[in-house]
Amino acid sequence: MPIDRLILAAALALAPLAAPLPAHAQDAGPRAFITKGQGTFGTTRMAYDAAEEEFILRSPDGKAAASVFATSYLKAGGKTAKPDASRPVLFVFNGGPGSASLWLHMGMLGPQRIDFDDPDHPQTTAPFHTVANADSPLDVADLVLIDPPGTGYSRILADGTPAMFYGVEQDAVATVQVMEQWLARHGRMNAPKYILSESYGTVRAAVVARLLAGGPTQTGQMDGISLNGVILLGQAMDMAHGAAGDDRGYLGILPSLAATACHFHKVAPGCTPQGQVDAAQAFVDDTYLGALHAGSRLDPARRAAVAQAMARLVGLPAETILANDLRLSGAAFARLLLAAEGRRTGLYDARFTLPLAAAGPDPVADDPAMAQYVPGFVAAWDAYAHDTLKITLPQPYKAIAFRDVNGAWDYGPSPSNYATDLATAMNRNPALRVLVGTGLYDLVTPLGTARDTMAHSGAPADRVAFRTYPAGHMAYLGREARQALAADLRAFITGSLR
Repeated sequence: MPIDRLILAAALALAPLAAPLPAHAQDAGPRAFITKGQGTFGTTRMAYDAAEEEFILRSPDGKAAASVFATSYLKAGGKTAKPDASRPVLFVFNGGPGSASLWLHMGMLGPQRIDFDDPDHPQTTAPFHTVANADSPLDVADLVLIDPPGTGYSRILADGTPAMFYGVEQDAVATVQVMEQWLARHGRMNAPKYILSESYGTVRAAVVARLLAGGPTQTGQMDGISLNGVILLGQAMDMAHGAAGDDRGYLGILPSLAATACHFHKVAPGCTPQGQVDAAQAFVDDTYLGALHAGSRLDPARRAAVAQAMARLVGLPAETILANDLRLSGAAFARLLLAAEGRRTGLYDARFTLPLAAAGPDPVADDPAMAQYVPGFVAAWDAYAHDTLKITLPQPYKAIAFRDVNGAWDYGPSPSNYATDLATAMNRNPALRVLVGTGLYDLVTPLGTARDTMAHSGAPADRVAFRTYPAGHMAYLGREARQALAADLRAFITGSLR
């Protein structure tokens, strides 16, 4: 689940600071809740073991500093057979920062998923339902879904502090420690290893990939852990995007605006979203980049022609585009595209709409997508965790911790493009492959920005694959998108993605 730090900055600045996270008593040993299940994944019928497991992260002086929970699904080996040590392991986390993993868990990866296939008419009130999830990649890999400290059931303990975990580097170090503990506990250090991440989780994935190898300037020791692959959904690795005078955001979002305009029939009849994307990207490369670079030097006649061309792509009047100085943000477009119908689109998924007049002050809770799909995920997870996974813990599950985690996050001395961390890991490991997946209707981390970020990272282009899906920031919402992503995940893990 994404949380845009730029959108949230003003809201969090006005909010009262939360008290420090309370200390939580620690049991004598790590807790675990084990259940068994079976299902059909892809075309494979199989039994699996499910485990909600606790991992203890320690301070430099060896004291228990945080309790981290992860949900694992492992192929069952039978009564006497040992687990297959060579079976791939897929480590999974969402983003925020401050988000738990229930979004990927219940939307795409778990043996059960929320029954939520119609973004045009989403169910917004209980009871919500889960269904058997044949799209889960459990047939090709074991799954480990990690909830970082302060999210899900994971908590900072009495001998830990938020500063130990709530920051780019600190968070990545903690994630590496959880992965190492899991691999050692399950005897899987020699297994093929993959990471699947979403939104801010793509920053975590990039830094984790760099840290896993270790080294004197990284972890202080030669850890020697390499990854086979990294999957980035709704990538948000370039935190330097969005500075004053930076036009890259307008260049990157134009293809997504064009796809959205086609989805709502605001451009030429017969368009296709992908066709609009391709046309918009060609326009960016051939015309738009130069026009924005010219700034106030752009000739008025040329400016008018650029606005007319943009109008054909994004479905807004040329006069409106000129009034916005040829620069359309996602937020402005979301208000303008359907204004004549009294509606606004979501930023996190532009297919979702709500009345324009009902726009509230909260940049996340009032977003038409977040407002409508969050309740179903939260309720479905709660029922699934209690009834199926048999989890009985005293602390509530935190889906997103805005103030305590996101509001306290340490991004370091200056914003960075963390894709360079991923490029470092790829250059150390010639076999590491990357899959970048983006929703056509994602106006928060749009597809043009994903390509630009990777193109300027130093990552070897021949080992980076890009895919787009007919969805938003959560690229698995809707049957068509989910099934396409599931097919790509299987192909990526098995080495057959082309």
